[in-house]
Amino acid sequence: MSEASEKQAASPSGGIGVVIVAAGRGARAGQTDGPKQYQRIGGRAVIAHTLDIFLSHPMIGPVVVAIHADDAELFQRAAEAHGDRLVTVIGGPSRQASVRLGLLALRDQAPAKVLVHDAVRPFVDTGLIDRTIEAIGERQGALPALPVADTLKRESATGMIDETVSRAGLHAAQTPQGFPFWPLLAAHEKAHHLGKTEFTDDAAIAEWAQIPVKIVPGSPDNVKLTWARDIALADQRLSSAQQRFPDIRTGNGYDVHAFESGDHVTLCGVAIPYERKLSGHSDADVGLHALTDALLATCGAGDIGTHFPPSDPQWKGAASKIFVEHAAKLVRERGGRIANADITLICEAPRVGPHRAAMTQALSAMLCIAPERISIKATTNEKLGFVGRGEGIAAIATASVVYPGEVPA
Repeated sequence: MSEASEKQAASPSGGIGVVIVAAGRGARAGQTDGPKQYQRIGGRAVIAHTLDIFLSHPMIGPVVVAIHADDAELFQRAAEAHGDRLVTVIGGPSRQASVRLGLLALRDQAPAKVLVHDAVRPFVDTGLIDRTIEAIGERQGALPALPVADTLKRESATGMIDETVSRAGLHAAQTPQGFPFWPLLAAHEKAHHLGKTEFTDDAAIAEWAQIPVKIVPGSPDNVKLTWARDIALADQRLSSAQQRFPDIRTGNGYDVHAFESGDHVTLCGVAIPYERKLSGHSDADVGLHALTDALLATCGAGDIGTHFPPSDPQWKGAASKIFVEHAAKLVRERGGRIANADITLICEAPRVGPHRAAMTQALSAMLCIAPERISIKATTNEKLGFVGRGEGIAAIATASVVYPGEVPA
């Protein structure tokens, strides 16, 4: 029994995994911002648009991205909105090798099905993904493809037309290509051990491994960006739509907690020594509670109490970073990118300034955004009201999120 077969017998399987192939050099598209998967279209890297589609799909589970060893920093910047949902592996010298390494990284999750997609196809749509998933069987793969429309000519060694090739039954293959996970992994492992490296896509390796593959309708919009002109046209398409139909949303949140006996205050994920603590069912982090509400507001997802009711004992003493990370996940699942987070802490004490850098780093990790997109400020209440009397701390938060624009019908 092969290693893949043994793993299949030992592990429960379920869900749909994805391997995004992004380890190529793409020199034909130019190198202005790095390889073509990192070229900017519509103000963002090509691969960022691709990730948006898959990570916002409700059926998609674990996502592995195979990148080049030299591209770690480029990828981190491009994927900052999705950092906590992605697994990265260093790809191999060929597409086939990169897919195999991506599949190996999915073994522990043991998905029932897997989709393999080229990072440079950023215009894949939900309908195409749905059709591909639906066609995958226990021993059957699925290939989105378009019938060849052009007349095909075979060239001779002298550069002349040798013959006209019938286009009957011919299709142009696209991705994502979908397969039952374990048979595809077993096929890649077998090809690897036999030294067979000539396969240019996964449908080819499935054909070699005698895994039947069903053709499903592809999409003419699902183009592969190969040349510099492809990048320019994609940028024009996205930039035009974004200029006409921006979808930038702003959410606000407010919270307050009273002091009680204690020895520290937790603010924006940082424990600050103090003669009292804030009273609350969780750790009473007033800044993070306000930010959670602000994030939820950008996608109409209710408030913190909707998702984490204080009557539920499981949240007693919980770290509030859980709430923020949950809200950020909901934003990303709806295709949103967090552009900015702004928190104002209103208190007479303790002093916030010495801890601002640590708070910023904590929020950067929670939100998977760069520190320069985070602002933490503090002010007193000029001795007025409950805050001025030192009875508690209040916080106001604002979050700005960019969601995919929609062109009206």
